[in-house]
Amino acid sequence: MIAALLPDIWFFAAATAVTYVADWYLHQRGSYLVNRLGKVRAGLPIRFLLRQLMIILLLARLDLAEEPLFYATVACFLLFYGLQAPHGALTTLIRLRRTLPIVTRNVDLHAVRIPDAPPHALLHRSSEKMLHLDLPAVAGVLVAAGTGEDYLAFLGAGITLLLAVAYNALLIPYLRRNRRAPSAPAVLKALDTWLSEYQPTVVLYFSGSNESAYQGNMWLDTMAAVEGRPLIVMRERNLVPQLADTSVPVVCVPAGTHLMNLNLSTVRVCLYPANVGKNIHMLRVPTMKHVFIGHGDSDKLASVNPYSKVYDEVWTAGRAGRDRYALADVGIRDEDIVEVGRPQLAPIESWTGTTRNPIPTVLYAPTWEGWDDNPGNTSLLLAGENIVRRLLKADSPVRVIYKPHPFTGIRSAKARAVDTRIKALIAKAAQERAADPRWTKEAATAATAQGAAKAELVRLEARLAELAKPGRAGGDESEESRVALADPARQAEIATLRAEWNDAYWRSFGWWEHKTVTGAQPKLYDCFNQSDAMVSDISSVVSDFIASGKPYAVTDSAQLGVDEFRRQNTAVRAAVILSNGADEIGELLRAVADPAKDPLAGARHELKTYLLGPDEPTSMEQFNAAVKALAAKAEARNAGVAQRVGEQVPAPLPDSESASSGAGDGEAEIVAEAEAAADPDVPAPDADAEIGAGPSPIR
Repeated sequence: MIAALLPDIWFFAAATAVTYVADWYLHQRGSYLVNRLGKVRAGLPIRFLLRQLMIILLLARLDLAEEPLFYATVACFLLFYGLQAPHGALTTLIRLRRTLPIVTRNVDLHAVRIPDAPPHALLHRSSEKMLHLDLPAVAGVLVAAGTGEDYLAFLGAGITLLLAVAYNALLIPYLRRNRRAPSAPAVLKALDTWLSEYQPTVVLYFSGSNESAYQGNMWLDTMAAVEGRPLIVMRERNLVPQLADTSVPVVCVPAGTHLMNLNLSTVRVCLYPANVGKNIHMLRVPTMKHVFIGHGDSDKLASVNPYSKVYDEVWTAGRAGRDRYALADVGIRDEDIVEVGRPQLAPIESWTGTTRNPIPTVLYAPTWEGWDDNPGNTSLLLAGENIVRRLLKADSPVRVIYKPHPFTGIRSAKARAVDTRIKALIAKAAQERAADPRWTKEAATAATAQGAAKAELVRLEARLAELAKPGRAGGDESEESRVALADPARQAEIATLRAEWNDAYWRSFGWWEHKTVTGAQPKLYDCFNQSDAMVSDISSVVSDFIASGKPYAVTDSAQLGVDEFRRQNTAVRAAVILSNGADEIGELLRAVADPAKDPLAGARHELKTYLLGPDEPTSMEQFNAAVKALAAKAEARNAGVAQRVGEQVPAPLPDSESASSGAGDGEAEIVAEAEAAADPDVPAPDADAEIGAGPSPIR
């Protein structure tokens, strides 16, 4: 605007270029600023419109308001703006008509015809693409205004309008009937047909926020190994792409009415990893038994949520979970708690008593800040930087791996800032170690192997990307539902490639190099296996790490004191307790370096059994036994209900004579009312009159 008011055409051109680049950059990054701008009525279309208005202002300030260039520019922008309306309508209609009422994986929907999706380039960020078609016109007008060559403006305007018309024309064919997805009733009928054929017996029901996909992913391997016919039922479309690869059938049903009408009559056990409001849509089904399995075992309040009373059973890993509910006294009956172990912990390797590499590796895996400001939620805020600094500056060299919780910083800006600073500390220490003469020889020796590992990572990632989505590239969720059928060969290859990727990842850098690990890969348990000790907080991470038998430390961020902290939190009974200053970190490092200086080894073994259950039978065997037992209870309940309903013999309907005379049971009264409504001369029965004796039928 300043450039337009001056007026300075070349300053204006430079500022215009900056605005285009800034918009592109913010959208590429997925910046939160984009969302904020939209909230204050400065969204993407408004920003483009304002830029075009500034061009009109510039032309007026250049005394071109009476020139053909000015009128051509105004006409071009008006027509271009008009073409955006049909474009928005077309893209919206296509998306709506391509949206199925469900999203599926590993479900055969051959009974309905789902056509290929439109080309990805047409619909992906379509509004941005349409708006950016004004570039030829903007460039032409500015060059014409600066040089006096008006034909350049006419040429640019023509190109912009032609491209806008062409974009709309390319979209129109995808409105044809044969390009649309099948109707909702047809798709739901096909799904019910598939359910009748597959006859699922065990369901994992998962709902949650966009950041909670890990809660469902942690149960996928268990569901794949469970006895019976498993099914995963989800509620949020945006979580389906985040679901890890699985051979188990997946059905995402966003609408509660559609879910409640699904044919799930063969399901006997439904498992819930999270307490969320949408659970009610499945809990209402009485023919199956409902179980809360959670998404981890810890001493957090979430592990003794009173909401758990709605389930038929609550499954915990070990005795600790049972005792936790008894101590909390939130209404969970002891007979409704079943100890099933933690099947997910099978990949965790047991400690051998010696460090994996010449120097120990310590994992710092803090949990997130939680929904309130309780200082005991996470060590990150008060102790995180102290922990990392003391590890980095330990007397004997230590390799530090930092893996923050996926939720870190989503609520607290302070937590987000601390997380950023810790990552910077790790990066700086890694750079200093790389320049340290003590490690340059190791780096030179390992350079060739690391280069080969990095090349292998590129190859593996490319192949995994090819296998990630079956079908052609660019398909939408409807097309993916059509083609995403279980392929045992593909599944086996993915499993092999992921194992190879994990091995290559850890070989791609030195065993002495500090590292920050974020994202889904490598997994937390892979970090466990690479570490010799861990520092964490009160969370399921601690309980899971105990399965390894390795030394660990937990931070008393709320400053309860060692004795009280141990009394309140079962999982820390065999831990080194850290203050917020992390002065006690040396105890942990001594236990790692010398097993003779590890006084908590025996306590860790006992605690492992108490928290996670016995090693024999295996957790998967315990889990399957619990599923089988509960399914039998569901069958017994359903048989009992059927028998009781069958014993209710309805009374015979009265004949017309008794009905017309007003005598008989409730049905006679109804008949009399109907006759009275049909013939005004027939009086209706007295509503307070006594109904004739005899058994009343079940209505």
